[in-house]
Amino acid sequence: MDRTFYVTTPIYYVNDVPHIGHAYTTIAADTLARYKRLCGYDCFFLTGTDEHGQKVEKAARETGQAPLELADRVVERFKGLWDALHITADDFIRTTEARHREAVTALYQRVWEKGDIYLGDYEDWYCTPCETFWTETQLAGGNTCPDCGRPTERLKEKSYFFRMSKYQDALVRYLEEHPDFIQPASRYNEILSFVKGGLRDLSISRTTFTWGIPVPNDPDHVIYVWFDALTNYITAAGFPGDEKRFQQYWPADCHIIGKDILRFHAVYWPTFLMSAGLPIPRKVFAHGWWTVEGQKMSKSLGNVVDPNQLVKEYGVDPVRYFLLREVPFGIDGDFSRSAMVHRINSDLANDLGNLFSRTLSMVVKYFDGVIPAPSNLQDVDRRLQEASEKVFPLLAQQMDELAFNKALISIWEMVSAANKYIDDTAPWTLAKAEKDRPRLGTVLYHTLESLRLIALLLAAFMPSTAEKMWSQLGIEEQLWEQNIKENGTWGGLEPGKKVVKPIPLFPRIEA
Repeated sequence: MDRTFYVTTPIYYVNDVPHIGHAYTTIAADTLARYKRLCGYDCFFLTGTDEHGQKVEKAARETGQAPLELADRVVERFKGLWDALHITADDFIRTTEARHREAVTALYQRVWEKGDIYLGDYEDWYCTPCETFWTETQLAGGNTCPDCGRPTERLKEKSYFFRMSKYQDALVRYLEEHPDFIQPASRYNEILSFVKGGLRDLSISRTTFTWGIPVPNDPDHVIYVWFDALTNYITAAGFPGDEKRFQQYWPADCHIIGKDILRFHAVYWPTFLMSAGLPIPRKVFAHGWWTVEGQKMSKSLGNVVDPNQLVKEYGVDPVRYFLLREVPFGIDGDFSRSAMVHRINSDLANDLGNLFSRTLSMVVKYFDGVIPAPSNLQDVDRRLQEASEKVFPLLAQQMDELAFNKALISIWEMVSAANKYIDDTAPWTLAKAEKDRPRLGTVLYHTLESLRLIALLLAAFMPSTAEKMWSQLGIEEQLWEQNIKENGTWGGLEPGKKVVKPIPLFPRIEA
């Protein structure tokens, strides 16, 4: 059986407008999924939408719609954006689907039967926009929400509680035995000290609204958002009905999330699973936030970046490249148009685009587009081969660490090596003398072969660019049927096949 790899994004709240943060998480997950498929994994990549809760109910009421009508409309925004960004999710889950309701009910039932749910009174400061209760000590000044800064109100209601406190010691032990479970390391330390500080029991039902999954043993209550939402990851993996599929894909290999929802994924979720006797995911990776031109992104400032607009202006692959290359995955980044234009012009148009165009143009000019056969290798040729052979194992390690920017830097080292090779070997000079023709053929073969390998390495990050390179190099085999291990070795390009006249990969952008 193939090795499996299961990667998820969070499910996005339908009351949001899709922004650069959503795009960032999903592009990262897509890149990882594409890479794992190219490594021969049976990869399962899940994204979706979180559609229950008070905010959706309230927004629907204000526009005179049923909550499901609102969700049906908004979900298309996310699906449309994923199409625009060339996202290859294997499943798109909605929390309003019957399969999800069944999974949440089954998980609740298991935890209930374990004796880990009880009825009590819940009283605290409640923020409606965030759907979160806060304790007195957590509030910001003037009883405002520490997350969104809006006023909270004191609420008391009957609620079912999950005995999270019971799992404190087990979670500390798990975290200490699995230091790679939460990444990056700074986030791991933060969660470990939070758990050691003491876990309170968690309210997991509400009676203040009706838009949600009813509590199985008490339909006057609906299951609170986090118990409902987090379950999506096991719903899609086949829980509870498809045992074979569940065994195949669960536990998930990697939940990719924003740092604001780390606690839910690294504290609540593992304790729910422990109670239900289910395996814990292998890794939760919390990435940073994006500011825009140095300022926090907010609707009131009007600086929310629309990824659809970016794709229209710059093209999908430059957007994917910029987001993953600009900052190390896991820390905060700043989005600026000037930085984006600079990356497109220098890295993409100059380094890669020029290398590709001038190589293919020379093959068309000097060999009628036929790929020449190499002969009599020199040290300079071997150095180019060695540069390519170093990249593949390095990339494998960087992708396992989700170090996307390092992976792109490694690929660009190969682009630089190929550019230097052309400058050192000066094929345009070799073309002047008939006696140098075999040498010219060797040089151009080596440059073409390095471009084939660059296309393979880049495919997960910039899929349509890699496809264009692949087809212009005249390769008949499908790019997505390649295996990085088998096809990532030097010498895979077949002499005698024809390349096509190059079409520029990246037009320069005039600032």
